[in-house]
Amino acid sequence: GGGESGWIAPYPKDSDIVFAGSYGGLITRYDHHTGQLRNVSPWPENPMGQGANDLKYRFQWNFPILFSPHDAETLYAGGNVLFRSQNQGQNWEVISPDLTRNDKSKQGSSGGAITKDNTSVEYYCTIFTAMESPLKAGIIWTGSDDGLVHVTRDNGKNWENVTPRGMPEWIQINSLDASPHDPATAYVAATAYKSDDFKPYLYKTSDYGKTWKKIVSGIPNDAFTRVVREDPNRRGLLYAGTETGLYVSFNDGESWQTLQLNLPVVPITDLIVHKGEKDLIAATQGRSFWVLDDLPVLHQMADAGVAGDAFLFKPEDSYRFQGSNTPLPPTATIGENPANGAVVYYYLKDKPASQITLEFLDSSGRSIKKFMSKAPEPPPPAPGAGAPPQTPPAQPQAPSGEEVESGGSGGATSRRIPAEAGLNRFVWDTRHEDAARFPGLILWAGELRGPRAVPGLYQVKLTVGGKTWTQAFELKRDPRLTTINQADFAKQFDLLIKIRDKLTETHNAITQIREVRKQVDELVKRVKDQPGSKAITDAAKSLNAKLTGIEEELYQTKNQSSQDPLNYPIRLNNKLAAIAGVVASADTVPTEQSYTVYEEQVSKINAQLQRFEQAMRTDLPAFNQLVREQNIPAVIVKPPANSGQ
Repeated sequence: GGGESGWIAPYPKDSDIVFAGSYGGLITRYDHHTGQLRNVSPWPENPMGQGANDLKYRFQWNFPILFSPHDAETLYAGGNVLFRSQNQGQNWEVISPDLTRNDKSKQGSSGGAITKDNTSVEYYCTIFTAMESPLKAGIIWTGSDDGLVHVTRDNGKNWENVTPRGMPEWIQINSLDASPHDPATAYVAATAYKSDDFKPYLYKTSDYGKTWKKIVSGIPNDAFTRVVREDPNRRGLLYAGTETGLYVSFNDGESWQTLQLNLPVVPITDLIVHKGEKDLIAATQGRSFWVLDDLPVLHQMADAGVAGDAFLFKPEDSYRFQGSNTPLPPTATIGENPANGAVVYYYLKDKPASQITLEFLDSSGRSIKKFMSKAPEPPPPAPGAGAPPQTPPAQPQAPSGEEVESGGSGGATSRRIPAEAGLNRFVWDTRHEDAARFPGLILWAGELRGPRAVPGLYQVKLTVGGKTWTQAFELKRDPRLTTINQADFAKQFDLLIKIRDKLTETHNAITQIREVRKQVDELVKRVKDQPGSKAITDAAKSLNAKLTGIEEELYQTKNQSSQDPLNYPIRLNNKLAAIAGVVASADTVPTEQSYTVYEEQVSKINAQLQRFEQAMRTDLPAFNQLVREQNIPAVIVKPPANSGQ
């Protein structure tokens, strides 16, 4: 409905019914249910070709249309007077006198001496903006395009001209904001750029317009202002849209600072704060809509400020959802969903030179997972005679084709936390530590990620330069889940943790097997030309054969590419990892058969791990004794580089 320029006002009781405006005072009622478009203009006289001075009512081509926040049936529209309808435009009543300067010299025909161009978009001396107090019905503010501000406190029976003194006479009142915290407080944003005045004009009143204060300190002198809004969740936290970007005030307009972030340098034409979602939505001129999430960070800055070398903001409570974050395939969606996890913000005065950490803990203070800003230092060489054995390669930070998924997700989740001067943001996906990995690991539909934390209370701890900051937050259950209780979450979590720990034990054993074989092979090369080498070579073959047999039961060593599991049967570790995917497939208790298969696979894995332990207790010491008798450095078994827990 409406036209290219007008306001839009969805019916509060049914958003599929939309009222929209256009030039000439047109208001349409469009019903998306039926496709019917009805003209409900307050004064449906076609003004085409006429100057404003010939008309009974004057309408700007983007005149205000708005519903009362107190009564869904009350609709307002602004011409040179304020109209009100209480039956969706079936009839209108005038509830104000002319609220403009009504300067007839500015209401003549538009155009030149040769031809006129009267489409009504040129009309002047009209109401340009209006707003009813969200706190008290009947308090209505209006602003005109010729520089007047009016207010009524009795639902239109009496009006008062409360135009700020000292404001340029013919300035345009571009927007009004009636405070959501105090019915006597309102804010005005005005523009005079059409008169070659590009200065910002913002005003505040706390006494129904009897007195006003100009509030533009910190906004550049050439950034004219189009809109100002007060945060409905924090009194005195203001947002201003200018010709060159976005500004914020933490002290009710006493001073302003830029809030540009990643927003392009673009005119901000309107702003609105979503009270429930705590988001700031900006309309721009030519660059679409932009949304600033997580306003609670600004709320905390407004409440207490940020001081010192670092500061950890209290996270908003988050919900535990199945699924993953965007991005999806580019053709599947536009935009980005909110983060799936606990969103943590922290402030650093300067970029730290040393390591900083962000640790997540349960309500008792037990550590769940720790993230670092830098890669950890490599462990020192293991003690022992001769050349020390090589450290197994560090585990990857992110999947690089090593985990293959077919209906499951097994990628690594370790990430570095940002550590930049200013505000930093990190999202914990609510998962515990992953199972350990080893280089070249290929799985089919295997889940190696740590299980999601169960709903409950948690803590996050920031450590910077030896100092710590801790905040608490709640991880809430998906509100759509009505058949699962806390005990069910715990059963699922307990089984997933057991699977993870057994996978870690298995993969660490494989890592040790490979390290021992590597050392044995290197040792054989060193002694091949020495006396007694045949005995060592034969013993090495026997030991390696036993270790290889164990590894091949635990892992399919023939896998070299993502599709190899289709040709070479998966082994015990993959079967166990696949059960993790089954158990984690939905928020519910594990099936009975999942327990049965888990126990069967663990029993088989334990048998191989016992073989490995026996080899380390008997076969390897015997081999090392044989080596020592030849005065050659022995094989050293190192602990795993990463336990995965």
